[in-house]
Amino acid sequence: MKKLKYHLASTVDGFIATENHTIEAFMQDRLVKESEHVADYMASFATYDTVLMGRRTYEFGLKLGVTDPYPAMETYVFSRSMKESPNPRVKVLSDDPAGVVRRLKEREGRDIFLCGGGELASLLFAAGLVDEVLIKLNPLLLGSGIPLSPKLQNFVDLELLSTKVYKNGVVLLRYSVMKRQ
Repeated sequence: MKKLKYHLASTVDGFIATENHTIEAFMQDRLVKESEHVADYMASFATYDTVLMGRRTYEFGLKLGVTDPYPAMETYVFSRSMKESPNPRVKVLSDDPAGVVRRLKEREGRDIFLCGGGELASLLFAAGLVDEVLIKLNPLLLGSGIPLSPKLQNFVDLELLSTKVYKNGVVLLRYSVMKRQ
């Protein structure tokens, strides 16, 4: 069965974006230029054949003119307000995300990349569907912003699988989600 992996960037204080949904703090030269963590992130795309995201995450790319952010993957955007996709390859769904993910996990192929956002992740954590969490922990403090999982209903136990420390201070933390009994 496929795994659903929540793969994201976060600040040390647990934010994935600023309050106005921007990521400029993560784009500082010291964090991205010639950085091994960016290359590793891009290489990880080969382990996925499907990507999931919420509307706000998708709209971030749309503002930059990107209608198909992951052309090598089957792309699903979950939204209650967006009715049509600007790209025929990108499927916009208002269906129950948990039901869709259950069906996707049963298919053959590579794993599923949960790109964002935090509300979609919280819903999928609550349904017990997230298998791994990969956090690129950036050496930043925002003080406020969009939290990693803003609406968790219960705590989620994680088991550390691996760590990788990069020269620029980014730390990749890979966790398995422990299933509740």
